[in-house]
Amino acid sequence: MADLIRYTAAEIAAKVASGELTAVEVTEAHLARIEAVDEKVHAFLHVDREGALAQARAVDEQRERGEELGPLAGVPLALKDIFTTRGIPTTVGSKILEGWLPPYDATVTRRLRDAGVIVLGKTNMDEFAMGSSTENSAYGPTGNPWDLTRIPGGSGGGSSASLASFQAPLAIGTDTGGSIRQPAAVTGTVGVKPTYGGVSRYGMVAFSSSLDQGGPCARTVLDAALLHEVIAGHDPLDSTSIAAPVPPVVEAARNGSVQGMRIGVVKEFAGEGYQAGVMQRFNESVELLRELGAEIVEISCPSFDKALAAYYLIAPSECSSNLARFDAMRYGLRVGDDGTRSAEDVTALTRAEGFGAEVKRRIMLGTYALSSGYYDAYYGSAQKVRTLITRDFEKAFEQVDVLVSPTTPTTAFPIGERADDPMAMYLADLCTIPANLAGNAAMSLPCGLAPEDGLPVGLQIIAPAMADDRLYKVGAAVEAALTAKWGHPLLEEAPSL
Repeated sequence: MADLIRYTAAEIAAKVASGELTAVEVTEAHLARIEAVDEKVHAFLHVDREGALAQARAVDEQRERGEELGPLAGVPLALKDIFTTRGIPTTVGSKILEGWLPPYDATVTRRLRDAGVIVLGKTNMDEFAMGSSTENSAYGPTGNPWDLTRIPGGSGGGSSASLASFQAPLAIGTDTGGSIRQPAAVTGTVGVKPTYGGVSRYGMVAFSSSLDQGGPCARTVLDAALLHEVIAGHDPLDSTSIAAPVPPVVEAARNGSVQGMRIGVVKEFAGEGYQAGVMQRFNESVELLRELGAEIVEISCPSFDKALAAYYLIAPSECSSNLARFDAMRYGLRVGDDGTRSAEDVTALTRAEGFGAEVKRRIMLGTYALSSGYYDAYYGSAQKVRTLITRDFEKAFEQVDVLVSPTTPTTAFPIGERADDPMAMYLADLCTIPANLAGNAAMSLPCGLAPEDGLPVGLQIIAPAMADDRLYKVGAAVEAALTAKWGHPLLEEAPSL
């Protein structure tokens, strides 16, 4: 059983398909692991033991009937608690939806089930995906399996921690300003933000609609590609979904190479505030890419310096609009409805109790930015900066195939260290935000451990929209070279719990 939880998703799927393992055996092993370690890690908010075993039995019955199984059939997965799951709680890390049982599945949830992927349960997250540390969950923080006193990244820290602690071989996250890539970087896992519109947002509780994007999380590049292919593709239920074929991500992951590629190093992603060990590992990765046959080109994207400010006007503005639906009238928490109070009073009392401090902060920022007399000065100006950032990317991709940078300026910081300093917290997403503003595809994969603290460092790869396969082509080449050199940083050196 100990070996079973360390198999990759691709290995598990092959063993289930051949009959060497049953899906039930695999699921029971991961449920046992959750029971053994999650009290310390707190990666999960809800474990659907009965549902997971029922899904596993269905996969085994399919195989016994001689039916062809999908490429990830029988593989367990941890699902971020932002995707609706019929009959299973979806809280979005907030008290305002505590106990809510959705009447329908998100498109991502449905595609996972249709592919025979076993949904183990729902993972912890910053409330409404607002945060960079998973400390803003109404249900308490998640620990980083490398050091339980440190953050696992945010907002999808539960998903990344479930992978790093071997509670699941696959996970799903969402990325609004870096919430797939940043957790991947600090836990030594792989996280991919697909092109905006590449994965359906139907049934994904909205934070910032023009930025939110679901995506795959895994321990290897190939596993991430296999999961990407399962969840991606056009969805008529999502008006922002791209009606185009999914890029050949699995083929790219199986045939990774950078020979002859032009790879850009973003000048603006360096300097003050970057940890020495992070920059050391990043610079080594750039040299490795050169050794593998890539041409390295320094690229300047001057508008990137304004990305953080633009993001923290656009995202709160859209959050202010999206979260207006939580009014205590239709679903979720209701406070003070004793027959003596008006609907307005009940709404105010419910929001006061149901929303946490960070959500309230962003609603107030967004409401102010959208208010009469300030809209053009704040939200309008931020959208102009967004256009400049998009143009910087377009110019860069005229010269290079992909861009690379550190994923985060530092390794995982201690829980509580930045809790009272929002600006320091927001800086964790400094390198990831531009790709969200432009809608480009981006990946984080492990590139070693920082020498000063022994914690994982992430390499970020950014590709043009609908060129997601380039991420996997470069990522697979880097992963293979680093594994040959040092062994896989997670599979070989994972911390014990």
